Amino acid sequence: MVEPRARLVSVLVGFARTLRAAGVGADHERTRNFLSALEHLDSARESDVYWAGRLTLCAGPDDLPRYDRCFAAYFAGVRAGPARSQLTVTVTRFTATPSADAGASEGEPNVLPATASAVEVLRNRDIARMTAAERDEVHRMLALLRTARELRSSRRLVPSQAGILDARRTTRHAIRSGGEPSRLYYRDRRLKPRRVVMVADVSGSMAAYADSLLRFAHALVRSEPRATEVFSVGTRLTRITAELRHRDPAVAMDAASKAIPDWSGGTRLGEELRELLRLADARGAIVVIASDGWERGDPGLLAAQMARLARMAYRVIWVNPHKGDPGYQPLTAGMRAALPFVDELVAGHSLAAFEELAGRLGGLRRA
Repeated sequence: MVEPRARLVSVLVGFARTLRAAGVGADHERTRNFLSALEHLDSARESDVYWAGRLTLCAGPDDLPRYDRCFAAYFAGVRAGPARSQLTVTVTRFTATPSADAGASEGEPNVLPATASAVEVLRNRDIARMTAAERDEVHRMLALLRTARELRSSRRLVPSQAGILDARRTTRHAIRSGGEPSRLYYRDRRLKPRRVVMVADVSGSMAAYADSLLRFAHALVRSEPRATEVFSVGTRLTRITAELRHRDPAVAMDAASKAIPDWSGGTRLGEELRELLRLADARGAIVVIASDGWERGDPGLLAAQMARLARMAYRVIWVNPHKGDPGYQPLTAGMRAALPFVDELVAGHSLAAFEELAGRLGGLRRA
């Protein structure tokens, strides 16, 4: 059984991880300071946790609005007052569970306040097994997710402190200095975020996960609009990047739903990947394919297109929601055809899995 202190530390570290995903400067040193500060405070009081985190995890004034939003979402409705001297903390959001009281009226919920540990459990729960309220909570957390992007060197050279000697600027400076090369100038290749091409399966077998996958795709587009392309696949390929560029997740999801004509249909991944390679530039990109691999078309065609894709892409990541099951085996025809050409096969069944995928897109890889 996990000790209460270890469980508390896990919850607090999970909060710092959520802040980092939202763009707050809550690095590992700040997280250690946060935990150290709470050793001298009462971690059972929301106000102590709020102010300890605000004073240690935020790197500057720009982090404060994001910190407040993340705190409210992660700790399920906790609101903190604007000043220490007038601090008022109230729990305004509740989770409803079926009543266990036989005397309660039919349909009457047993209302319990949501806790940080419950949110931490929710992070690892399979989305397909969640209630509608729990999925809404996960979707709110996905809306806060800000994904870093692995950097690549571009062809363009920019001024730098080191790198390739910039003979032209060095010579010009020497001429202005009377012919003496008193300073050396350098250039280096500009760093740009690596492009991501995401393909989300919206067929019938992926119905339980499709909405969450598209919300994750929305977070990707919001983080790097110019370096992200998103397509849906079912019986046809549909580009939905423009629809997902809206800031409001609800508006973006509504636009994407209207643009996708083949919700909950079949899947012809081979034909659609062939169309993808015709429409999208996958050269040097990280290609993310989110699908369970149920292929109704020719598995040989899928294997051929995956081989082409693997030659063009920088990395191919296949996200399969069923990978979160410890006993999962890639036995479907589509997965067997695609697996030899996949660099990473990862889970996509929970909020924690999406956070891990975001880390992989930022260059963090697990052995």
